[in-house]
Amino acid sequence: MLNILLSFFAALVLHELGHYFAARVCAVPIKQAGLGWGPKLYGIRVSKVDCQLRLLPVGAYVQMDMVALQRRPLFQQLFVLGAGIGVNLVLCVLTWGSLFGALNLALAIGNLIPLYQLDGWKSGMVICRRMFGRPSPLVEWILTLGGGAIAVSMLVRVFLNV
Repeated sequence: MLNILLSFFAALVLHELGHYFAARVCAVPIKQAGLGWGPKLYGIRVSKVDCQLRLLPVGAYVQMDMVALQRRPLFQQLFVLGAGIGVNLVLCVLTWGSLFGALNLALAIGNLIPLYQLDGWKSGMVICRRMFGRPSPLVEWILTLGGGAIAVSMLVRVFLNV
């Protein structure tokens, strides 16, 4: 069980480091990076990045300057948003057949779903805004609700074997 938790945590951290380094390459400032969710337990500032440890040891995140990201060309925006998935896919291939490889594949596939705040959803928003030349609330709501429906249907399929 400890192996599963540590492997999952490592896969999450490496996913977020993919976003971090891609943002750095594209000169997108990082505001905050954290391990876990919920109330902050500890924080330190390193190279203009507020690093935090949070109470619930599930997840990791990198918070970028979204205005700076949105000013980048479409390719760079998608590169930054997709870098975490890319890291997970590379790690999956390198560790194929292991628990760590399976967890990385699951994270990559899960993040491709256009579920609110996941990488697939954020990339979908970037593409829709570029296609329409502006934010379109109707299209964005359709993407958000559609992504939720896809996620719910996948969970039903997995857990109820329907």
